[in-house]
Amino acid sequence: MTCLLRDRPATTPEMLEAFGDVSLLRAALAFEAKLARAQADAGLIPAAAAEAIAAACAELPDIESLAEAAAHAGTLAIPLVALIRERIADPEIARLVHKGATSQDLADTALMLQAKAGAALVVREARRLAEALATMAERHAATPMLGRTLLQAAMPITFGLKAAGWLQGVDGALARFERETAAIQLQLGGATGSLAGLDGRAGEIAERLAALLGLPRAETPWHARREGLAGLASSLAILTGAVGKIAGDIALLAQTEVAEAFEPRVAGRGGSSAMAHKRNPTGCQIALSAALRAPHLAATIVAALPQQHERGLGGWQAEGPVLAELFQLTHGALAAMVQVIEGLEVDTNRMAENLAAAEVGTDTGESAIFAARALTTHRENR
Repeated sequence: MTCLLRDRPATTPEMLEAFGDVSLLRAALAFEAKLARAQADAGLIPAAAAEAIAAACAELPDIESLAEAAAHAGTLAIPLVALIRERIADPEIARLVHKGATSQDLADTALMLQAKAGAALVVREARRLAEALATMAERHAATPMLGRTLLQAAMPITFGLKAAGWLQGVDGALARFERETAAIQLQLGGATGSLAGLDGRAGEIAERLAALLGLPRAETPWHARREGLAGLASSLAILTGAVGKIAGDIALLAQTEVAEAFEPRVAGRGGSSAMAHKRNPTGCQIALSAALRAPHLAATIVAALPQQHERGLGGWQAEGPVLAELFQLTHGALAAMVQVIEGLEVDTNRMAENLAAAEVGTDTGESAIFAARALTTHRENR
């Protein structure tokens, strides 16, 4: 069962809901109901049968008992399809449930429906973060500060240049993620990916089902071809890493000895249970923790690419929980860093003091120009 005490601090209620039990079941039931509707529209089954199947899919079953049954069966589809059939009085209609589909079709399509909802949340929060970074880069385009390389004092830059670099990282990672969301597609292939048993109407049914579910139709079933999901997972990890870069920099700037930028003061946040004087960068902590976890999760999905024959064993079954966790971590990092950047306290006087103490001059080079270029590119592409 979901552990909110562990999972909620790392993500948002919206993303927990998007990948929660209720959302998963609604997606799985929608697959079965819309599959029957698509088959009726294609003339494969009677319209009355599709209506009866849709009615049987309307009510959510008990989650705990279904989870136990799925664990015993090895897949959610087996007990869920059996339950839908039990709800239909006419045995001739009941046998039409799940016609031509396989368990992986249900699992993959339900996951893609969840991923679609999750992707919308990620894009929304990433764009909000990018706008906050753009505002900061513009405001501080000419604010001088000490640049640091290898964690040591280097030469002068502007804070606007640093913020523009953060912006470029988020913009680039978001663009990559949006490209990789092309992997979020309908899965309908049947037992071996050939869509046998649909009387030659498979193409029409798949096209209609995709439209009913609001998912793009794949050119061919992708049961054992998972490079799209590997790309999606990798892009989530990259976006989380771009956010982690910002968090790492701000955490260093907030150190007592540096004291150039601080997370906004929020009652009850960032304190210490033992040291009342501390002001801990809690938002940065969330993002940095996510950035540590995300690459290994993405690596799991990449490692699952060599799937055996037409439908593999163990590989695709590992992807659902891993992809869900990736979405949760990415959204949690983004949401945390939005709050940090929108309310960041920048001490320009301290920046000037640290720069003077380093005795490296005041020449910030092309910092302001480069910041302006980054802003122009951002605005052209948003």
